[in-house]
Amino acid sequence: MTGMEISLATVVCLVALALVFDFMNGFHDAANSIATVVSTGVLKPHQAVAWAAFFNVVAISIFQLKVAATIGKGTIDPSIVDHYVVFGALLGAIAWNIITWYYGIPSSSSHALIGGLVGAAVAKAGFGALISEGLIKTVTFIIVSPLLGFILGSLMMIIVSWICFKTSQRKVDKWFRRLQLLSASLYSLGHGGNDAQKTIGIIWMLLIAAGLTSSADPIPVWVIVACYFAIGMGTLFGGWRIVKTMGQHITKLKPVGGFCAETGGAMTLFLATALGIPVSTTHTITGAIVGVGSARRVSAVRWGVAGNIVWAWILTIPCSAVMAALGWYVGRAIL
Repeated sequence: MTGMEISLATVVCLVALALVFDFMNGFHDAANSIATVVSTGVLKPHQAVAWAAFFNVVAISIFQLKVAATIGKGTIDPSIVDHYVVFGALLGAIAWNIITWYYGIPSSSSHALIGGLVGAAVAKAGFGALISEGLIKTVTFIIVSPLLGFILGSLMMIIVSWICFKTSQRKVDKWFRRLQLLSASLYSLGHGGNDAQKTIGIIWMLLIAAGLTSSADPIPVWVIVACYFAIGMGTLFGGWRIVKTMGQHITKLKPVGGFCAETGGAMTLFLATALGIPVSTTHTITGAIVGVGSARRVSAVRWGVAGNIVWAWILTIPCSAVMAALGWYVGRAIL
C-alpha cells in the first residue's frame, strides 16, 4: 500500500484515536503513579493526580525515544502497516483497557497495545509479519519487570529498616512522608517516559505508512508533544476504580513502604526505558508493592488478590490481540 492510498482525513482520525488511547493509558494507569501516595495519606487524591500528571509531561525532556523506536520498527513488520492495522491495534487495546478499568483490574495498557499490534498484523499478513526479537524482549519483561520491581522494592525496604532500626515510628513516618513526594515524582517520570512513547511509536508507524514521513526522518515534534500531553491529561483525570486495589488490597502501606515501592518501581522503569523496552508500569509497581509487603512478612501480602492480577497479565496480550483482529476486519468494512 502506498501512502497516497491513505487519505489525510483517515490519518487525522487515526491520530485522534491514538491520542484517545494515550489519554486512556494515563487514565487507566494513574493508579500506578498515585495509589501508594494516596493510600498512605501523603497527598489527597486531587493533589496526587496533579503531581503525577506534571511529572508525566516533564519526562519529555529526560528520556530518549528508544521505546518509540521499538514499537514503531521492532514489533511487527513495518511494510505491512496500513490504516487498517493501526485501527485494529488501537481498537483492541482501547477495548481491553475499558473492560479492565470497569472491573477495577490493574492490567497493562502497554501490553494491550502490543497485543493489539500482534492481532491486527496477524489478521492481515499471518504470523510471518511479527518480529520475533522485539516481541521476545517484550514478553520476557512481562516476567522480568515485576520480578525486578519485587527485588528492588524488598531490598529498599530491608535497607531502610536497617537504617531506621533505632528511630521512632513517628519520626520515620515524618521523614518518609516527605521522601514519598520524591519517589512518587520519580515513578511518574518513569511512567510518562515509557508509556507515552508507545503511542508515539504507533503514530509514527501510521505517518510512515501514509507517506508523510520516513523511518529515516526524526519523529515529528508535534507527535512527541501531543502524546506526552495526552498521557498527562489522562493521569490528571485518574483511574479511581483501580487506586484502592493497588494501594491497599495487595498489602497495607505506610509512607516508608510507599517510598520503597515507588523507588524500586522507578528504578525498573528508568532501566527499561534506557534499554528501549516497552514494559508495563502496572506489572512493575505491583511487583514492588508485593516486594515491600513480603519484606515485612509473607502473610502481609494478600496473595489471592495478587494472583487475580497475574491472571489479568497473562490474558492481556491474547485478549487484546483477538479484539484487534476483529477490529482489523471492522476497519476493512468501514474505513
